[in-house]
Order: sequence, then C-alpha cells, then structure tokens
Amino acid sequence: MSRHRSLARIGSLLGVLSLVVAGTAAAQAPAPAPQPVTFTVTALKGEGGQAVAKSDVQLRVRRNATPVDGWAQDDNLFLAILIDDSIDRGAASHWPDLQALIMAQPATTKIAVGYLRNNGTQLAQDFTNDKELAAKALRIPFGARGPASPYLGVIDMLRRWPNTGPRRAILLISSGFDYFRGPSSGPIYPDVEPLIRQAQSQNTNVWPVFFPSASKRGRSFHYAWTGVNNLSRVADETGGELFALGTSRPVSLKPFFDTLASYLANQYLLTFGAVRERRARHVRVDVGSENPDVDFLVPASAFVPAAE
Repeated sequence: MSRHRSLARIGSLLGVLSLVVAGTAAAQAPAPAPQPVTFTVTALKGEGGQAVAKSDVQLRVRRNATPVDGWAQDDNLFLAILIDDSIDRGAASHWPDLQALIMAQPATTKIAVGYLRNNGTQLAQDFTNDKELAAKALRIPFGARGPASPYLGVIDMLRRWPNTGPRRAILLISSGFDYFRGPSSGPIYPDVEPLIRQAQSQNTNVWPVFFPSASKRGRSFHYAWTGVNNLSRVADETGGELFALGTSRPVSLKPFFDTLASYLANQYLLTFGAVRERRARHVRVDVGSENPDVDFLVPASAFVPAAE
C-alpha cells in the first residue's frame, strides 16, 4: 500500500515538474514578431502641389502615436470599375467621360470593368494594361433587373481579386439601393460592414459615384438618401470619397472623374510594424499632419495579421 502511495506521489511530482518546465519554456519563448502593416493614404493637397514628405506625417494606431516605418508612392495600381446594373440606363451618356478617365491612366495602372447583378460581379474585362480594351468594355446598364445588392456584388469582386500589388481601388457607380435586402433593412444595410472589413483587409479604397436607380421605388427620396448614406459609409471607412450631388441626378460625371484622377495620382503607401497581435484583427488608424497645407483620406481601420 505504501508503495502505491509512493508511486502516486512521484507521479504527482512529475506532473507538477512538467507544468513548471512548460511554463518556464513558454516564458522564455520569444514574443511574436510584429507584422508590417501597409495601407493606402490619399493626400488631398500638398504645399505648392509638391510631394508630401514622411516628416509631415503623423500616425496614431488605437489613438497611440506610432512611428511611420515606410512612406512611399507606388506607380502600380489595380483599379476595378464596377457599374451597378440597376442604375438608370441614361448613365451610359456619361461613358465618354469615363472612357477618358480610363485612357488617361498611366501605363502602370491595370483596369478591370465589371457589372453588378445577381449579388455578384460579371466581369466584362479582367485587369489589363490595354486601356482601349477596358474602355470598350463599357455598355448600357440593364436598369432594374431582379433583387440584387451592390454591396454583395462588390464583396464578390473583392473575394475574386487576384494576387496583386498593395495599391488597389474600386470605382463604384451605383444608387446604393439594396434590392436584395429591401428598404426595411436600413438605415445601414447589413452587407455594408462586411464589405468594409473585406476592403480594409485587402487595402482597397472604394470610390462611389452616386447615380439614380432605374426603378421608381429606388428613385424615391427616402430610398435614394438611404443609398447615398450607405455609399458614404463605405467610402469613409475604406479611405475613399463619395461623389454625389445629394440625391440629384448629376448633369455631368466629368468633375467627379477628374477629381478621382487627381486623388489616384497623389497616393502613398504607409507602413508601420509596431503592433503585436496574436490574432488577425482590424485596428483603428488616423493619419494627420502639423502642416496646415496637408490633409489626408485614410481608411478608418487597417488590417493587422497575426504575429508570427
């Protein structure tokens, strides 16, 4: 009996010892290395139109001042032009201005053209350096055509996005009205937040251009305004900007396209690596400057991968 007790005590001691050794090993294990995080910042203006210097940039992550490890322009851009097939067919009268935007992009910009319907993206032209091919992919929207969500359509495009460089942008032409979820699902449609998270995870700015819906219901002030608000939220949270004249039908889209072209020409990739996260997550970021001539468009959050 005493021999059994002795063996039990030895087993207990060995168990305690193993826990101590395991705890010591865990304590001595190196902390996970911080992963570099890169997101796109759009400079709205610089002094004398000059490039913005790294010294003019101030970064806060979770409200904490954080060093900027990298600040550089990247000529390479992947731009997806997504057109909501539920908008009024008259939008096609503005396509010459959209074609001009496409043709004016530098050779380092690859452009895709797709149409949002059936909760997905139907690509008319995959990413290409051939601007003429992209411009020829534009067609007249179908108009209202069944229950579909432009937000699910954009998510579909993001999920199918090829393995490209870090600079990515979407020009979204839509009324913002969600025919799939219906008007009662507002004021913020349920697929807006997943779209924002997906875009932030892939460092993709979304630049919505509001154009009225083809349906009478979608053109009503209440539903149109709901669409504008949802498009605005997508733009603000992903580092883009909404182009709209309230809920009015724009006389011309050229001023919007010209402004977007100037924004895309003044973007920077900001990199920091001071965050250690055991799980991948989104962290709030803010970029500012003491230079009164500098202002920025920035995503509300940056995606931080799990530390390795």
